[in-house]
Amino acid sequence: MRAVSEKEIRASFVNCSKGEATRLALPRDLATRPWEDLDFLGWRDHTAHERAYLVTERNEGLVGLAFRLPSVRTGLRRSMCSVCLTTHPGQGVTLMAAPRAGKAGREGNTVGLHMCTDFACSLYVRGRKEPETGGRFEESLTVDEQIERAVTNLAGFLDRVTA
Repeated sequence: MRAVSEKEIRASFVNCSKGEATRLALPRDLATRPWEDLDFLGWRDHTAHERAYLVTERNEGLVGLAFRLPSVRTGLRRSMCSVCLTTHPGQGVTLMAAPRAGKAGREGNTVGLHMCTDFACSLYVRGRKEPETGGRFEESLTVDEQIERAVTNLAGFLDRVTA
């Protein structure tokens, strides 16, 4: 992913109002993100822990999503991320609920995705960040094929949000 500016990020959101996009808290470390290793930019809101955001590049340009997270997360079992297929114990995977874009979202319709709570899917797939023991299965796919699968999984979710 290419480095993106605050203005580009705020203009990219498809499932919240322009006012909400203007007020949302951006990550504090934009300048130090490993952009060349990212397939998307994801972050938790440091001012409202039940909110998270994701921005990615698509054919039509940048697309940003606002998520709602459950206020209480329980469970000690391992869960698997639907994007990168990394497993995490406890609260390492969170159900991210995104309001649908347009009228459907304004009517309260949402789409959910189980995703790495730390949004580090791109780094796990590339081996740049190690999950806890047992978090990545040995695969016969190359790293490039795993990256393509993760990008495709995320694109499928974005299609459901924007449909």
